[in-house]
Amino acid sequence: MPYEQLLSETALADERYVVMTAENRALVRNMPRILGNRFIDTGITEQTMIGAAAGLALRGRIPVVHALTAFLTMRAFEFIRTDIGIANLPVKLSGFIPGFLSDANGPTHQAIEDISLMRGIPHMEVYAPADEDDLEQMLPAIWASPHPAYVRINTRPGSFKHEPFEPGKAELIATGDDITLLTYGLMLEQTLLAADILRGEGKSVGIVNMRSLKPVDEKAILQAADSRLMVTIEDHFLTGGLYSIVAETLLKHRVTANVLPFALKDKWFKPALLPDVLQFEGFTGKQIAEEILGYEVGRESVRTQPNEFAE
Repeated sequence: MPYEQLLSETALADERYVVMTAENRALVRNMPRILGNRFIDTGITEQTMIGAAAGLALRGRIPVVHALTAFLTMRAFEFIRTDIGIANLPVKLSGFIPGFLSDANGPTHQAIEDISLMRGIPHMEVYAPADEDDLEQMLPAIWASPHPAYVRINTRPGSFKHEPFEPGKAELIATGDDITLLTYGLMLEQTLLAADILRGEGKSVGIVNMRSLKPVDEKAILQAADSRLMVTIEDHFLTGGLYSIVAETLLKHRVTANVLPFALKDKWFKPALLPDVLQFEGFTGKQIAEEILGYEVGRESVRTQPNEFAE
């Protein structure tokens, strides 16, 4: 079901819902006609929008707010933290064109630190649907939660049929003894392609859609650690995203694992059309698979070397 249709049906069935935007109507073009005065466009004023949403939430409303992800999570960060997070208000943040989905935009419009920022706010839930079907599975539960939530909106069609969603639960797509690929959002598509290539090379490959990043499915991460190699794949900075979540979880449970991360390391991505961004930055399924296979070979050779720290 398209995002706007799902939101319309939800809002029409429950008058507590208010739809807001900071002059970003791409996802909600028909809402003024459908909701009347329950649709509010504050203009290019993300901070004002969040402040107003907090006020409405204090009066029993459930605001679903929309803006470009970079400006929603960064320009309005203090307002999200202070007005929504501290008060634990049920404001739902819909971030448009997150990660590589802002493909043709430069660094100012790229949201590749959003997971790190949002999951650092107490009470804030963080979700990243893989495609439109995943989004449809996830949003009803997210909107119904009494807590604030941030969603990386992804309306791209996908070929994978997703399982029903439960907050705090990952979607286990496949299990594997050799390699387990953990990903979220847009990158699931390339992860599935990488898995097919790896299986063609005789590898036993698991795939986990980490659609719920906060609360996170620690059990799924610990089970993935049973593989010979864990791989995290994300269109986000290395710091603060899935790689950090995995590291925190393993350390918390005193588990050691081999982890290979695919993430942006201290640089923004080169603006281009999405296929070219993926190719240039090394995030196509083919490139991911090739790097994993190369890493596996290198790791096997390292094992034959003496441990310089051994007594």
